[in-house]
Amino acid sequence: MEIANKELEAFAYSVSHDLRAPLRHIDGFIELLKSRTKTPLDDKSQHYMEVIADSAKKMGTLIDDLLSFSRMGRNEMFKSQVDLNELVQDVIQEFRPEAVGRDILWEISPLPLITRTRAMLRVVLVNLISNALKFTRPRKTAQIEIGCEKKDETEVVIFFRDNGVGFDMNYVDKLFGVFQRLHRADEFEGTGIGLANVHRIIHRHGGKIWAEGKPTMAPRFISHFHN
Repeated sequence: MEIANKELEAFAYSVSHDLRAPLRHIDGFIELLKSRTKTPLDDKSQHYMEVIADSAKKMGTLIDDLLSFSRMGRNEMFKSQVDLNELVQDVIQEFRPEAVGRDILWEISPLPLITRTRAMLRVVLVNLISNALKFTRPRKTAQIEIGCEKKDETEVVIFFRDNGVGFDMNYVDKLFGVFQRLHRADEFEGTGIGLANVHRIIHRHGGKIWAEGKPTMAPRFISHFHN
């Protein structure tokens, strides 16, 4: 397994190096074309240029996400006591600029202290809260709930609920796969790597994560920690 992980990381670095050069060329030559055009481009040509530039940017993001995913399995885990209440508020504050002008109803219950890796838990919260904000965007009032259920002395369930667009449970097995997306790119942005990273982090901490939802209804992401 260790050899396989090293080979995966080496492959990811190789792919990253080989793909970044042509992406830089695409970006550079688009700028050169723009500067050499003596007359303003018509709307359709301008649209073509924007699509090319945007596609190159998205490919760069995919490369970064692939590298992030490949490193996740080898990152050192430095466990400490983490106040989830503080961490959740910190992450929500980070997304304040994106929430400007939106009507968002947050319902956050008291969360426990857990002994885990703070940096990795932050990645989990950033992805889940980001998804809640993204998929509730069509709603007039977004409702986002974060809470916990204590099963026993060693088992706590942290849940995320929202009234977003939901998803078809027939495809739930794809939800945490690498580059798997249940919505079209023109509907919601994303690379399909965020929940794969969340899944990997939760499992590295000895927990599990699952999701429940229906189209046009409220999806429910539930992270299961053993504290």
